[in-house]
Amino acid sequence: MCDHNKNIYLPCLATVEEVIDETPDVRTLRLVFQDEQVREGFNFRAGQFAEYSAFGAGESTFCIASSPTRKGYIECCFRAVGRVTESLRRLEVGDTMGVRGPYGNSFPIEQFFGKSLLFVTGGIALPPLRTLIWNCLDWRDKFGDITIVYGARTEADLVYKRELKEWEERSDVRLVKTVDPGGNGPEWDGKVGFVPTVLDELAPSADNCIALVCGPPIMIKFTLPVLEKLGFGDEAIYTTLENRMKCGLGKCGRCNVGNVYVCKDGPVFTAKHVKAMPLEY
Repeated sequence: MCDHNKNIYLPCLATVEEVIDETPDVRTLRLVFQDEQVREGFNFRAGQFAEYSAFGAGESTFCIASSPTRKGYIECCFRAVGRVTESLRRLEVGDTMGVRGPYGNSFPIEQFFGKSLLFVTGGIALPPLRTLIWNCLDWRDKFGDITIVYGARTEADLVYKRELKEWEERSDVRLVKTVDPGGNGPEWDGKVGFVPTVLDELAPSADNCIALVCGPPIMIKFTLPVLEKLGFGDEAIYTTLENRMKCGLGKCGRCNVGNVYVCKDGPVFTAKHVKAMPLEY
């Protein structure tokens, strides 16, 4: 983290090292901190987030999508939907932007050692779990079975296509990809159906297994009952609510749900914690 003793809102300067178009409207930026001390000393945990700034436009909140096991750079992934994200999308290799963080809590990965892992995600919600997936794959001997269920509206909406292919080819990972009915082309080799339906058909064992869920609210709404039906307890289900956040510091009040400040108390919560939140969420 940068030295924020003088100004907690002061970002670190980072250079765009690589630009990857995941879908027609989703882009990944690989960033390298310009200050060598920051670059070598920047540490974070899977699940934490950062504020990314396009100078003159503002800043937006996204997860750190790369794994903490991969040193020397960080990555963010976003959809261009507004002024800041459109400005971030216009950045090219060699351009400078700002990063401040990391903020928030993280997935308690040490508590997952010795357990099987079930990742359930959809669309642009894969990046918040991708950081944890790679973290676990880099420590593969610490976990049991690893299953990834990932879906999107169409084939074109699947992000990290190169990595999906890599996971699919690994013998120590089970990847099940799906698209919504009508979203598949003639060469589609995955399943067709909504994520909760495919998960129900797959029926993975809840025995000594942790479920990690991130997706659109409607996907989560229908996924949680399936997990409950399969035998997953609320304390064995984790999700991240990073889409609630704005300032990252608990100052603006945009992320609070009742007395919970997602940016400070989260963004990672168990299903038990989420169910205890007011119905406004």
